[in-house]
Formats: sequence, structure tokens, C-alpha cells
Amino acid sequence: MEQLKRMAVFATVVERGSMVAAAEVLGMSASAVSQQIRKLEEGTQVSLLHRTTRKLTLTEAGALFYRSCAQVLELAREAEQRLAELRDAPVGELRIAAPVGFSGRPISDALAPLLQAHSGLRLSLFFQDEQIDLIEQRIDLAVQVGKLDDSSLVARHIGDARQLLCAAPAYLARRGPIRTPAQLLDLDWLALHNDTAPAPLVLSGPGGAVEKLRLDSRVSCNNILAVRHFTLAGMGVSLQPEQEIREELASGRLLSVLPDWQAPPFGVYLVTPRRDAQPAKVRYAIEALRQHLLSGAP
Repeated sequence: MEQLKRMAVFATVVERGSMVAAAEVLGMSASAVSQQIRKLEEGTQVSLLHRTTRKLTLTEAGALFYRSCAQVLELAREAEQRLAELRDAPVGELRIAAPVGFSGRPISDALAPLLQAHSGLRLSLFFQDEQIDLIEQRIDLAVQVGKLDDSSLVARHIGDARQLLCAAPAYLARRGPIRTPAQLLDLDWLALHNDTAPAPLVLSGPGGAVEKLRLDSRVSCNNILAVRHFTLAGMGVSLQPEQEIREELASGRLLSVLPDWQAPPFGVYLVTPRRDAQPAKVRYAIEALRQHLLSGAP
């Protein structure tokens, strides 16, 4: 590393025409610059500069060596510039992971304006409902929902999303009206599963009433969109994030079941591998997702 520093000092001396001028640029004393050049010549055992009282001139070896030093210095400047760009402007590849349910408008509404405003930004999206290793997959930012495991990752809570019990009109027409939570035990339950044991469904109702039901699923999927498709096909009842099914509710393709009973909301978090020294692309994405991801959600 010391040799690289001396090469940079040498290239600056040549570019500025004197050790005094180079010292001003480098924030060093002229004697310190002279010492660096002397150590460079001692290390290479080649004379690089002809020194007179009035000027410096390159030796033949010095001219050849300067071309290589100048290339090294330029590469260092380019690297520094790229770091500054990453720090100050959203450029480069932005890698974001999110649950499958966010793969439609929630993500595009948030990030499309960011891409339009910054032509140097590229986006790679990874949608899956299972946990993803942010470090191994080089993920810059992840959207995660529910209860988070303790870890070294940094999580920012941006809000809570409601969950609704819902079913297709055709299914409700076959099974009749559902007026109490206990009736869910006799219905076809469509569930999102993970690697842990299924948790009971907890519902809060009128007057502070609470019902805790352990439902056996007829269909279980590791993908919320698959659960939704089975629900739309009239195969049973499922629990769905409200902000993801607004269009289906508005069109009547899905109907709310037991609207007076509420399942607990789930937290939505933006997770990064570290808090400090975030590049601009991550800072801009965090702000965009914070503003738009749950927009309109109660």
C-alpha cells in the first residue's frame, strides 16, 4: 500500500510540475513529498526525475513509469467517484426481496417513479414467502411481514396491515350463511403455511369477545397468491391481507366473512443488513416504500 501511495505522489508531482505544487494538492509538506519520491527511487533502484534548481524533468524510465502511475491514479479517482455516486445518487443494481403478495401494484407503484427519475438505477426483485438470507443473496433491502426473529439485521416498522376472512360468493352460496366463528370449524380452510406448526386463528369480536380456533387446512400453500386463487375458485375460506384484495372485494369476486370479527393485523417491516453507510439507492428505496407500500391501508 505504501508503494501505491508513492506512485500517486509521483504522478501528482509530474502533473503539477513541482514538488511544492504537488504538496499543496496532496496536503503534505514539500519535504515529505521529496522523501516519498526518494523512497520510490530507492525501492525501484531507478532514477525517475532530473532535479535542478528551476525545474524537474522526467528521465526515460520516469516517463515510462509515469504512464503506469497515471493509470493507477485515474483508476483510484474513478473508484472514488463511483463510491461518491453510490453515496449521493441512486445508481447501480438495487436488489429487493419481498413476499409474493407484494409482487403486483404495491411494489411497482412505489418503485416505478424512482426508476423513472434515475436512469442509472437498475432493479432486481425477488418474491418469495419464505425467509431469505439477505447476506448470502446480496439483498440490499427486504420487505418482511409478521413477527421477526431476533438477528443482526436492522428492521424499520412502517405500519400494520389488516387481514380479512374471505370467500368466493359461490362457496358461500353452497355452504350457507356464516354467523359465528365456530362455524369455521366445519368449513374448508385454505391456509398459508411455513416450516413451523400452524398457529391457532385468533379473532376479536364485538364487546371484546375473543375466539381461538385451531383449523385443519384442506389446502395449504407456501404462496399467498396460490391461496388466493383457490379462494377465488370457490374452494373454501382463507385469511387475506386487505390491501391486496381490494379489487376483488370491490368487484364482488370475494366477500368478507364474519366482518364483525377481526384477525390480528401483521406488521410490515423494511429490513436491511446494516443501518450505517447506506448507499443512496437504499435510502431512496426505503423512503419510496415507506410512502407507498401501505398507502390507503387503514
